[in-house]
Amino acid sequence: MIAAQVKRPGGPAAIEIVETPDPVPGQGELLVSVSVAGVNYVDTYYRSGLYLRQPPFGLGTEGVGTVVVGAGEFQVGDRVAWCEAPNSYAELVTVPADRAVRVPAGLTDELAVGALLQGMTAHCLVDSTFPVAGGDVVLVHAAAGGVGLLLTQLASARGARVIGTVSTDEKAALAREAGAAEVIRYDRPGSLAAEVLALTEGEGVHVVYDGVGATTFDLSLASLRRRGTLVLFGTASGPVPPVDPQRLRLGGSLYLTRPTLYDHIVTRAELEHHAEAVFDAVTAGELKIRVGHEYPLAQARQAHEDLQGRRTTGKLLLRI
Repeated sequence: MIAAQVKRPGGPAAIEIVETPDPVPGQGELLVSVSVAGVNYVDTYYRSGLYLRQPPFGLGTEGVGTVVVGAGEFQVGDRVAWCEAPNSYAELVTVPADRAVRVPAGLTDELAVGALLQGMTAHCLVDSTFPVAGGDVVLVHAAAGGVGLLLTQLASARGARVIGTVSTDEKAALAREAGAAEVIRYDRPGSLAAEVLALTEGEGVHVVYDGVGATTFDLSLASLRRRGTLVLFGTASGPVPPVDPQRLRLGGSLYLTRPTLYDHIVTRAELEHHAEAVFDAVTAGELKIRVGHEYPLAQARQAHEDLQGRRTTGKLLLRI
């Protein structure tokens, strides 16, 4: 089979398209013919070596495809989605049966893969990490990105006032379309935190959802109101240096958390709860998935370049 592989961690050029033996499913595993694979920022962490894996290794953890060898409740021909199967940038992948979910008949492969990992991430962030409620003021960084657009929709649907940060006029329009009440251009001169305080009569926001990391962390803390919460769920601009807890006291008894999706979907019941909530919302038209860019598997390197170069909006897919 053909797969995207990293033999030595590094930049996008580290991605090689190679021919490898077909994977063999173990006990309780499915063998799936991949239709589309999701490209997520976490994939760049593994590729670069920020998150460690023993090379050579395949990239990607998320996809949609058709079962070739069944296991558990799944049979040959079933259409399934997953977000916890390493080496998903490939023609074939093995997926633990208890970590796969059935794709509803009314959902395309593209929407299913666009909804699963990023959709469940956004749902967990507004449902569990910081339960957003009506009247909350929420700051979403990179509000036109894959997770950002979903966070904006979900938070605004709960009655929150969303302030989004973006880098272009096109992205500003997308954030507003998703429900952002105000949009701040962080690529322009001026203090983002000062703009947030001005929009909130000096109070600040209840919660910041920050998937950017190093370049926004200080601004995120400064944008919070007393007892506000900073949800740092990604580090697209690089890891955040160690933080003195005294900064949380001085900022107004602030809360800081670094959640991951996989701590929210530990059990099968949790996985089904969040996946069904997202799939149902997409099927009903309540949550709109923007598939911004699609690449053939052979252009996985280009996908990573575009993603890290902030040239993308919405979900990125690899067509297998």
